[in-house]
Amino acid sequence: MPLVNAITPAGMLAATRRGIALANPSADFAVYTSTNYSFEDQEATTVWEQLNLRSGDISTWTTDSNISEVVFVGPSNTSILYINATNEEGDGGISLYTADAAHLESASLVASLPAPFSGLKAVTAKSGDIHFLVAAQAYPNGTAYNEDLAETPASTARIYTDIYVRHWDTYLTPERYAVFGGVLARRNGTYSNSSSASASYSLQGKLTNYVTGKCNATCAESPVQPFGGSGDYDISPDGSQVIFLTKNIDLPLANFTSSQIYWVPFSGSVNESIPINPIGATPGVEGASASPTFSKDGSKIAYFQMNGIYYESDRNIIYVANANPANLDITSVAGNWDRSPDVLAWSNDGSVLYVAAPDLGRERVFPVPIDAAADYKPVNITDEGVPAGMQVLANNQILVSDSKIWSSRDIYTVSSEGSVTKVYLQANLVDPELSGLGPQDVSEFYFSSNSTEIDLQSWIIYPANFSTDKTYPLAFLVHGGPQGGFYNSWSTRWNYKVWADQGYVVIAPNPTASSGWGQNLTDAVSAHWGDYPVRDKHPPCVVMMTFQDADAEEQYWDLVYAWDYVNTSLPYVDTARGVAAGASFGGYMMNWIQGHPLGRRFNALVTHDGVTNTLADYATEELWFINHDQGGIFTSPNETSTYYRWNPILYYENWATPHFVVHNDLDYRLPVSEGLMLFNMLQVKGVPSKFLNFPDENLKPSKL
Repeated sequence: MPLVNAITPAGMLAATRRGIALANPSADFAVYTSTNYSFEDQEATTVWEQLNLRSGDISTWTTDSNISEVVFVGPSNTSILYINATNEEGDGGISLYTADAAHLESASLVASLPAPFSGLKAVTAKSGDIHFLVAAQAYPNGTAYNEDLAETPASTARIYTDIYVRHWDTYLTPERYAVFGGVLARRNGTYSNSSSASASYSLQGKLTNYVTGKCNATCAESPVQPFGGSGDYDISPDGSQVIFLTKNIDLPLANFTSSQIYWVPFSGSVNESIPINPIGATPGVEGASASPTFSKDGSKIAYFQMNGIYYESDRNIIYVANANPANLDITSVAGNWDRSPDVLAWSNDGSVLYVAAPDLGRERVFPVPIDAAADYKPVNITDEGVPAGMQVLANNQILVSDSKIWSSRDIYTVSSEGSVTKVYLQANLVDPELSGLGPQDVSEFYFSSNSTEIDLQSWIIYPANFSTDKTYPLAFLVHGGPQGGFYNSWSTRWNYKVWADQGYVVIAPNPTASSGWGQNLTDAVSAHWGDYPVRDKHPPCVVMMTFQDADAEEQYWDLVYAWDYVNTSLPYVDTARGVAAGASFGGYMMNWIQGHPLGRRFNALVTHDGVTNTLADYATEELWFINHDQGGIFTSPNETSTYYRWNPILYYENWATPHFVVHNDLDYRLPVSEGLMLFNMLQVKGVPSKFLNFPDENLKPSKL
């Protein structure tokens, strides 16, 4: 395959996007989605591919793009249940089909559901019936909501009596997401006497809503929006129990991150649901929960939970409980481990949890014994990349689907000891748009800063045909969050290699607030937005200094130290021809440095959906975030208030660097007025500037 000269934005968007590999129970093969976008047809096409886990061969499994979700369940290792994205009634609902994975043409329709359900999970019960879970919005009376069948109101007016009016990109309505359970009853013979891979089933009775109606200060909702999915609930392997995650119903939604996991018998109802981890169950543990997952024998439940009740980026701690509400016996696992895992999977024998956690600019997989003491230090078994998903196979190997800066999808197996046993797919070796990309395109460096005792990391991404004998302009990127990081992963939003292949050397630092170097570094940005990433010598309350004073006395931290390192240590980077760009908090930082000397070191700045006026921070929706990160609730704006202290417009008189502003209408976390204000102020001041707006996108554009 010929080497690509450079990856272009169009090439990145047209390149194949693969889903997570899902193996069948005997680990003979796996299936995953494969999507391509055609600029000529202006549409995306999705097929399913099959990976032979024995030979490594990959072939097309089906071109039916209506198959949206697949679960291996039924009388054989090739039996599946899947969602078809339409139903015969054509009313906006979906259909469920059973089939043999080797004979999809003989699939059987087993249920037509009158709403756009998704998030399918299913197991075979002792009776041979299939017990399944799906999720959808529900009316307050518990019935599933279907927008296509909903009555059009006489008025579009909305009235609210609490402060959670809208979230992410949606105005809140009375309809909330809920988990529904159903039974597909076996029709022909008994399960134990049948060897058919696609036995005959039919929907028995109605679906049960386990969530709607559990209310106090607010009402339960699962999956938790806007990012929650099937990882917010689970069904036990024998189909007898259900667990689901919801925000704490006893607290106002906008002010607290606290969430709980509820247990309910599959045959029960919302009235029988019991909280596993209510506030007080484990002293000091009150924050957000995540990833409730049954062990493979159904006897235990693993989950993550944070301590802080106002903080969405607190450290996730691993917990294990008995799947018995009468004797939960909740224990923490490796409780002092200074990493924050966010993905988990049980070993086959239930003795180990495999978790993925940000670690030194990667997201690595770590095996953790469930009896690990507080001081246990897990050792990673994967290195580069960020897993999109992992599955423990029947042979105890872990099937990993990950991405890297140079590859949009790698699929491989790794042993529990950390040996890569087989590499099945590396996108950069098979996709024409990515050909020639590889680890040689990336390196990293560590630099010191006055903000922290540890050295800070930064990625370097090189352009195509890079040579140390040449010089290249600088693209200096600042990540959002602020808690988060730049990791060794592929992205179709801020793709480092696409930036680099426009002719830049990309520098992507991980300053204070970044995750994967210990919780202290992540936490340190709270109430310090303007100084720890970029700080001056003046006391924090002294903000109305002149530009000349700042230029003479300002001592830059983190971002400036990263720039200084590049300027003095990387001769192939022409810092005199540099641009800086950031989204979300990175966008705020562009606005902040626009008024400071660092802004003069760049020829242009790019703000994507960033804060311009911190005095308007309460225009956001998740008040817990801004209250935590600004060090308290909003009070009278004065020089001791962080809302005032770190306000970019205090330095308006210094704005001079050309500025490209991107802001989208459906971003309710960072309202579009922030981008309009920035652009208007730049224009009035005569600073060269442009404004790009997508009226139908939120913070993270996704239409392509």
